[in-house]
Amino acid sequence: MSLWKKAGDAGRATQKAGEAAVERTGRGKPWIEQVTPRAAIAGGEINLRGTGFTENGRTRPLVRFGDLPASLLLSSPSHLVVRVPEGAMSGHLTVDTGKAVSAPVAVAVGITVAENLHPVANPAVDAAGNIFTTFSGSRGQKVPTSVFRVDRNRAARGFLNDLMNPTGLAFDRDGLLYISSRHEGTIYQVSAQGHRTLYAEGMGIATGIAFDGAGNLYVGDRSGTIFKIGRDRQIFVFATLEPSLAAYHLAFGPDGHLYVTAPTTSSYDHLYRVSPAGDVSSFYRGLGRPQGLAFDAEGNLYVAASLAGQRGVVRLTPQAKPELFVSGNNIVGLAFTPHRSLILATNSSLIELLLDIAGKRLVQ
Repeated sequence: MSLWKKAGDAGRATQKAGEAAVERTGRGKPWIEQVTPRAAIAGGEINLRGTGFTENGRTRPLVRFGDLPASLLLSSPSHLVVRVPEGAMSGHLTVDTGKAVSAPVAVAVGITVAENLHPVANPAVDAAGNIFTTFSGSRGQKVPTSVFRVDRNRAARGFLNDLMNPTGLAFDRDGLLYISSRHEGTIYQVSAQGHRTLYAEGMGIATGIAFDGAGNLYVGDRSGTIFKIGRDRQIFVFATLEPSLAAYHLAFGPDGHLYVTAPTTSSYDHLYRVSPAGDVSSFYRGLGRPQGLAFDAEGNLYVAASLAGQRGVVRLTPQAKPELFVSGNNIVGLAFTPHRSLILATNSSLIELLLDIAGKRLVQ
């Protein structure tokens, strides 16, 4: 086949593709083919791919979340980048060129459930769906209320007072809450009524905590050690990693391995996997400042981190294939609820995303 024949065939194919695009977009109507990611919080950035987004390639369209206009960060006939406006809610996103409006596409937007907080790690959710989070404060700062409880009606109340720098939170199989203090290097056990007792001490700069299926508690000392505390309160050094500038964050996967993030100054950090024998390997490398993490019931791992410069929540398959799942800034932790939503902790608030995704049971 001659080059001229190939060029002619390619030209006709391009023309047919263009005609098909015009036909499906309603003769000039903008058409949204792809939205990434499909979930965000206010301030997050969403990419739209499609056709007919601008008139003659020159005008700028109006993108709306429901009735609220979004900030347009990048505009071309086939690609838009928009910032989710304050006050946006889950629902329909549209592109308006001034002459036509696209068919709506569904986008999930987070709803703020509590503010004026200071989480530094994952929130914890009990069996009834109550959310527990911290006002951690700067190192050595004593605050009036250390831990807050947010009920299903989104009412936030003080749960625990006078605990210095509460950091990691986790429930055991009996419904007791455990809290690490990075200032004291201690772990506290807290009853449903908010009465706390000392559970373990000498944990260094104690940050993230997590239970395995047998009820053993693991504690990340950000200076480089992961401790294992047996149900008899015997303490062992389970594994050692590089020190973290912020914290260790821990979560057990369905494979029985412990997954760990330890943010550094690098924009290409590791997500570690630690075997039941304490052997450390890299599950994935390429996340920027990874922090809190949680698994869903299908074995996918969600991490508060940036991916290729985009900040939010990254989802990794069991084969370690990553995608930006939620777009948003200042997310430090996350937790699934019994009613299939995802709670995001920013550095000052809790936000709920209604996603209909079941989380992995944290304690078997």
